[in-house]
Amino acid sequence: MPITLTMPALSPTMEEGTLASWLVAEGDRIEAGDVIAEIETDKATMEYEAPTAGVLARIIVSAGSENIAVNTVIALMAEEGEDPGTVLAAEPAEPSKGTSPQPELAASGTSAAASLPTGKQEDDRLKASPLARRIAAEAGVKLASVSGTGPNGRIVRVDVEAKIASGETLNRAATVVPTAPLAAANVSGLYPDGSYEVVKLDTMRKTIARRLTESKQNVPHFYLRADVELDALLTFRSQLNAAAPTDGAGAIAYKISVNDMVIKALAGALREVPSANVTWADGSMLLHKNVDVAVAVAIEGGLITPVVRDADTKSLSAIASEMKDLAARARARKLAPEDFQGGTTSVSNLGMFGVSSFDAVINPPHGTILAVGAGEKRPIVRGDDVAVATIMTVTLSVDHRTVDGALGAELLAAFKRLIENPIALVA
Repeated sequence: MPITLTMPALSPTMEEGTLASWLVAEGDRIEAGDVIAEIETDKATMEYEAPTAGVLARIIVSAGSENIAVNTVIALMAEEGEDPGTVLAAEPAEPSKGTSPQPELAASGTSAAASLPTGKQEDDRLKASPLARRIAAEAGVKLASVSGTGPNGRIVRVDVEAKIASGETLNRAATVVPTAPLAAANVSGLYPDGSYEVVKLDTMRKTIARRLTESKQNVPHFYLRADVELDALLTFRSQLNAAAPTDGAGAIAYKISVNDMVIKALAGALREVPSANVTWADGSMLLHKNVDVAVAVAIEGGLITPVVRDADTKSLSAIASEMKDLAARARARKLAPEDFQGGTTSVSNLGMFGVSSFDAVINPPHGTILAVGAGEKRPIVRGDDVAVATIMTVTLSVDHRTVDGALGAELLAAFKRLIENPIALVA
């Protein structure tokens, strides 16, 4: 019996991925544990290891294919002693019950059901192999118009290919049903031909768009803003970095940033106000015992939020070293799922870009996210005198389902107190 290789679920939330590359070719001998492909998820590019030994008899999904649903058959292997030639003529097995694979997606990113006429619903009831369905969807062939030659009239690959060769396929461009008032064709039609370049969305950008749209539509945001004096923190940071140890070659062991101190202060504030250390769980709340702070890191094509676990208990030097490692691996797309999953709150800092203030979108299921602006010299009033201080504006976005206004204000006040009295960050 051929061994089916399917698109793996590399994280609990993964629904589809891109088969970035095959590292082996048809006919290659493979041992269990060999890395045979690279799978691109919305967060990282990860290695796919062979589950067993055998010969790669047939590649079904080619390198570079996008929007491949979890559990979709991507290749067939011949077992020990099995003739690979018999596998080449076989149709891939249907996914086992309970896997509930998502429907194949068309090249445009819409589902096959959205790209074909209503006859597609009839197609879903026909007996056809997964490969035959995918080829039919890509070519615009109605399965109802194909005669099956497989067992019990099942439609197989050669049946669809024969239909395509006959030229009796659908005109996909004429039958696309817009999925939104401003479908891609409608938007591009507003601009002259040649005045724009179509940028194809990768898996990460599609996931960011979907998750943040869901957040703004489903999460009742409200915003709390505060101006925080930074001068004491900047002086304290300089003293800490000046006292940092060096190794034999003179390299400094760590360099603490303002963002590292923001992470520590937000974690400390959540420790002081534990009722705000919550996430939404579809009708209930999870009140967390640990304070895990996710930090937005900009990478090519989007952003990712690696998590500093137990940030309230870690030293500033430990947070600085951990963030340096997480950010480097995030930009190289080498984070493991456990590096970016979970978290109880988030920090998004655009201060290094000169942004004074902004409102961040909550990253579900978190209950809060802190948007951090730039430190700027501003006039302030102390008593009856006007002075100049370095001020940083922060905005706390809050999920009103989990945190009420007074509780959010208490959390922001605790954060402000820790930033303006930074010695407490090492207490």
